Amino acid sequence: MLFASHGAASIFGVLGGAAQSGGTIPTGTWPGWYSAVIELVGGSLVALGLGTRATALVASGAMAYAYFTVHQAEALTPYQNGGEAAAMFSWAFLLLVFTGPGAWALDRLLGTERTAAAPGTDRPASEREPSAA
Repeated sequence: MLFASHGAASIFGVLGGAAQSGGTIPTGTWPGWYSAVIELVGGSLVALGLGTRATALVASGAMAYAYFTVHQAEALTPYQNGGEAAAMFSWAFLLLVFTGPGAWALDRLLGTERTAAAPGTDRPASEREPSAA
């Protein structure tokens, strides 16, 4: 939700607005407006658990791009260059790419997220009938 809130602030001027100025980012401005759209839509989708892995991959890439193009030129470490949030979001979303959504994600509740299949089978363990040993 924090990620989505940052995008909403930049696009709609709520919650302090873009860069805490109370304003908005002009539509279509590269890269700020596109980043804000990724933050708003991506943060909302990940929070709901819809398309988590693909959305997290796009969000992670957007934050890595933000870190290396905006913050890295200022100083070496995120603490020195003000890029802590971009770095943390990038790594957190990259983790979600590999771990996937949680148990209450809409993907799982709707049955669109497949769990890993057991070795030697074509169906996940949750879909197989129990066998007598």
